[in-house]
Amino acid sequence: MPTTYRVGLIGCGRMGATIDDEVKSGPNAQLFLPYSHAAAIVACERMELVAVCDPIEEKAERIRDRYGAQRAYADYREMIERENLDVVSIATRPGPHAEQVIFAAEAGVKGIYCEKSLCNAVHEMDAMLQACTPRGVKFNYGTQRRYAALYRDARAMIERGDLGEVQAVVANCGISVAQWGHTHAADMMLFFALDSEAEFAQGTVQAEAADWEGDRLTIDPRISNGYVQFKNGIHSYLVGAPGWEFEISGTEGTLRTLSNGMGYSLRQKDEHGELRPVGAPEAIIESGTLRGMEDIVRAIDEDGDTQGNLTLACRSQELIFAIVESHRQGGARVALPLENRALSIAPDHY
Repeated sequence: MPTTYRVGLIGCGRMGATIDDEVKSGPNAQLFLPYSHAAAIVACERMELVAVCDPIEEKAERIRDRYGAQRAYADYREMIERENLDVVSIATRPGPHAEQVIFAAEAGVKGIYCEKSLCNAVHEMDAMLQACTPRGVKFNYGTQRRYAALYRDARAMIERGDLGEVQAVVANCGISVAQWGHTHAADMMLFFALDSEAEFAQGTVQAEAADWEGDRLTIDPRISNGYVQFKNGIHSYLVGAPGWEFEISGTEGTLRTLSNGMGYSLRQKDEHGELRPVGAPEAIIESGTLRGMEDIVRAIDEDGDTQGNLTLACRSQELIFAIVESHRQGGARVALPLENRALSIAPDHY
């Protein structure tokens, strides 16, 4: 009989447990639900939500009751030490992510699902990798699109050559804050660039010199534009046009995801070299959060890799840091990996 994995949730706020309430009656709710960590864990047949944790004890108890967990804690360390957890799901703000991930890994958990943004500082990524990699922790990052079928099917079209040689990825994601919003955009830029390492990044953010305290940016700045040159030759652009649509262009065609994941359009070159609409595969609409949880189960079962592993999570998070550092340097190219590992985006409330 397949193993059911014991899961503990750290953080009983919006992404941890309640965001489903915001979207369930809205348009296109099927894109998201189950959306929160708790809802996705409960929906995953091979997971059992056995405990939840939040420093606000009343909130933890309320979420324990809502999702049928056995116990509620105020201290995540106590929860991990007592509950013999297989998987920890982290849904706090990014400030404590590194210490939570490291503690869980050192305690012997098999899997971690961690909400974005990954962390507030470059050196925190390094510490998380050092804790998780040698222990074989199966890690998925909370950038849900990369787990959903529509985006994975789009990636499969790219990989089998439907577009020819990919030249550019354009993320039409609007002007939004770096850590809170554009961690999603950065991960899709990476994903559609076939998860390649990056050579350098450039960008413009809405931050002033007075917002810096040494290497710490004290605000989460809005990104106006960004550019990444990947080592596999793909150019990727983050632009101010809204819509959460991603366009991938190659030598033989162009693919664009539509309306934040409700479908896609595909155009391919005809015999005259003109781009013409062609039929694209059916768009499957599903919860990325649930698929991310299921992927952790699969990886633990098979002792395989996850689709949003920690190396990729660090790679996409570092794009955000690099764009911010480029702005600080007057728009200069910033080589990756970053030389300055002390750089942080860390408002007081993050």
